[in-house]
Amino acid sequence: MANRPEQHAKNQLAASRRKARHYALQALYQWQMASQPLNVIEAQFQTDYDMKNVDKAFFHELLHNIPAKLSELQAAFEPHLDRQLNDLDPIELCLLYMGCYELLCRIDVPYKVAINETVNLAKRFGATDGYRYINGVLDQVAASARELEVGAEKKRRDG
Repeated sequence: MANRPEQHAKNQLAASRRKARHYALQALYQWQMASQPLNVIEAQFQTDYDMKNVDKAFFHELLHNIPAKLSELQAAFEPHLDRQLNDLDPIELCLLYMGCYELLCRIDVPYKVAINETVNLAKRFGATDGYRYINGVLDQVAASARELEVGAEKKRRDG
């Protein structure tokens, strides 16, 4: 039973990060569509939404670091697209940036978690089968960006 408080803390962190991703997707979409300054969007979210159970530092990181690294993130996923970048749904594009950001910049987040969280957001906010597309692209990004981690997982699964 000693693990119980530790597991509870992990679950709370996961839930607060999930909410941060949820709001970050909405904020990045707003930034992409309305071209408002990031600090204005962040202030609106802090004011308009109940952020008490949100990992605010993670929300801030996603909101500010993803736009700062757009070209790097795009370079990671664009080779795996079967269409032009401007043919992507704006939500799918935001999700690809978010998923790639976690795969490339947050190695503390297991690659399966980064992909799964992004796919879940795609199921909720994206087009009907958009989550399958997101999953396929992020799987390919993970295979190169997290080669050792993906390889170790494959060995565990196959061995």
